[in-house]
Amino acid sequence: MLIVFAATLKKNKIKIMNKISRNQFAELHNDIAGFNSILLVDSLRQVNELIALVTIPWWIASSGSSSDLALLGIVIAIVTFIIVPLVAPIGDKSCKKMQITRSLVVQILIGAGFVALTMQHKFNLTFIIALTCVGVAARSFIDPACAMILPELVTPKRLPAAIQIRKTWLSMSGIVGPFIAGVAISRWGIEGAMCVSLCLYICALFFAQKIPKMNNINYRKNGFRQWWHGLHTGIASKWLVPMERGWTIVNFVIWIFQGPAVGMLIPLKVHALGLAGDWVGISIGALSTGVLVGSLIGSQRLVDLFGRYFVRVGFGVFEALALTVAGLSDSPYVMAMALVVAGFCNTSLALVGATHRSLAIPQAFRVRMLAATTMTTQIAGALGPTIVALLLVHWSVKVVYASFGVLMGVSVLGFLFVPRLKEFLSHNHDEIVDWYSRQYPEVFKSEPF
Repeated sequence: MLIVFAATLKKNKIKIMNKISRNQFAELHNDIAGFNSILLVDSLRQVNELIALVTIPWWIASSGSSSDLALLGIVIAIVTFIIVPLVAPIGDKSCKKMQITRSLVVQILIGAGFVALTMQHKFNLTFIIALTCVGVAARSFIDPACAMILPELVTPKRLPAAIQIRKTWLSMSGIVGPFIAGVAISRWGIEGAMCVSLCLYICALFFAQKIPKMNNINYRKNGFRQWWHGLHTGIASKWLVPMERGWTIVNFVIWIFQGPAVGMLIPLKVHALGLAGDWVGISIGALSTGVLVGSLIGSQRLVDLFGRYFVRVGFGVFEALALTVAGLSDSPYVMAMALVVAGFCNTSLALVGATHRSLAIPQAFRVRMLAATTMTTQIAGALGPTIVALLLVHWSVKVVYASFGVLMGVSVLGFLFVPRLKEFLSHNHDEIVDWYSRQYPEVFKSEPF
């Protein structure tokens, strides 16, 4: 499977999305030491996360109940909400390779724990939640490191191409991950899927050794006071920039409904339709296929035709409509097609403006502001499953799923009221570098270290 995965990536890397040529990829490969290793580690990590996204919810849905699945989602969100801001100040000053390597070692140990648990053929929700929470802690280090390593290695001129290449590789991983999970579950059961995941984490650790070391940022060793200053400046900076504050609030509301619609409601919908476990992989793979198509050929063309602002708002509404159709459908094929459309639209909602947002934040504040974004997302991530669990007591999965699609569409319209968002998205990449610090110098005047 690893050979197939690597061959798929190699075959498709020459198809990197519109306006990113083979020459650009070659230039990035030559100029950035370990560029391919960064992409491989990030992709393998994504594959494993999607294997877990398919395997663990299906294990719980088939052996437990919807309330068990909701409990897992709530606990994960709470743990993430606590741990992410705690480690954010560390992430801005630590070597990204070190963060990635240590996190992968922990993930290997967790994978071994899951393999041991599944080999016993006993469903134990407590152990599942415990291992998953440790994994959340490990990802709180590796996620920002993988997200922020390219802005620190690539010049602003080449950063958009590097980010798009990374997003495309992740999109391809989004197809491979559910496919591997579906095949493994159907042929070898839950324990087989966990063994595959463990092997892929070991491979990721091997490739991580080829990522270049980065110098740690010098900072004053003031213990708790220094840590608190880093945490406080990250959250405060996000709140004091009006557009960033509005963007975060709208994303928070959207994710309350979008998170379950592209997450826990999919295995529950598959289970409610009486389908086999491999349909969870097919459904999530369909969602990822839409994301890949949007990343390769869709988003940039839509931006060229309509502009970033319209694409972000309009296709966010279209995604909500597609998720509503997926919830209402009684046919697995219609549901899968609706998820493809939702994934395509999600690319526009998630990626359009992402490069702008990354470049606009001063480098020394990027990880901590990303942590504040993740923290709010996790609060929404806790609210969403809680609401789902309460609603499923009274209504069917079909009704709840469709309702969440409609409510997501209403929430997306909140972007219309975010201050200066239209102006911000109208600028090109060169104009947007450090835009926040130029527009709001008083917010970023203090040194974070």
